[in-house]
Amino acid sequence: MIVDYHMHLRDPEEHIDFTVEAIERFVESAAERGVDEIGFTEHVYYFRQTWEVWTLPYQFDHCVFDIEDYVGAILEAKRRGMPVKLGMEVDYVGPRQDELAAALEPYPWDYLLGSVHWVDGEAIDLRPGIWLAASVEEVWRRYFAAQSELAASGHVDVLAHPDLAKIFGDRPARIEYPEYDGVALEISTAGLHKPVGEIYPDPAMLAGRPPITLASDAHVPANVGRDYDKALALARAAGYETVTVFEGRVGRQEPLG
Repeated sequence: MIVDYHMHLRDPEEHIDFTVEAIERFVESAAERGVDEIGFTEHVYYFRQTWEVWTLPYQFDHCVFDIEDYVGAILEAKRRGMPVKLGMEVDYVGPRQDELAAALEPYPWDYLLGSVHWVDGEAIDLRPGIWLAASVEEVWRRYFAAQSELAASGHVDVLAHPDLAKIFGDRPARIEYPEYDGVALEISTAGLHKPVGEIYPDPAMLAGRPPITLASDAHVPANVGRDYDKALALARAAGYETVTVFEGRVGRQEPLG
């Protein structure tokens, strides 16, 4: 079984397109790449139903879409028999995590990705962001502290790009990777196309053999399953023989590949 559980529902020019026709383009690309099942995980701050949670201009600027259109398109694609799952990329929002979870609760998610893009209002994956005033060691410490809090919240099922703090190639001399209970880790090829030029996560994060999913973080159909030969090689080198498949926020293990 090969899955791609991190993608954003856009047209080939990367414009938002919450339609079944847009989903079909991703499904076709997945089939061409040998990907059996895909899951859509739009950024949670895009949806007006979550407006009250946000604090940053960037978030408010994007918070203009109706979640019903997004969910409705994916559910219709499922009804038509397409191999798709309903997900969301859920940001870390600190003490407002329960509030964000409540806004999402009415919808029939198959899984929820947890991401840490901001810590205390400062961006991890944009410069200058958090990097302006914090040391590399401090950035990593705060990033992992936030991610551990998100993982323990019970509000997400998978941690997306779980060592995102390496995006610019800056690392402490010594890294202590946390261990997470109750969540899967995403093996994401997106990092290959960032300044660091590496898959997320570092193999050291997989040493304890947490459950895994696979991801491209595709923002256009052509990138579904991109560089999966490398993702599968990393997973197998780490000793994995199964991948986590989700339905109704319950995961099960299926043979990998």
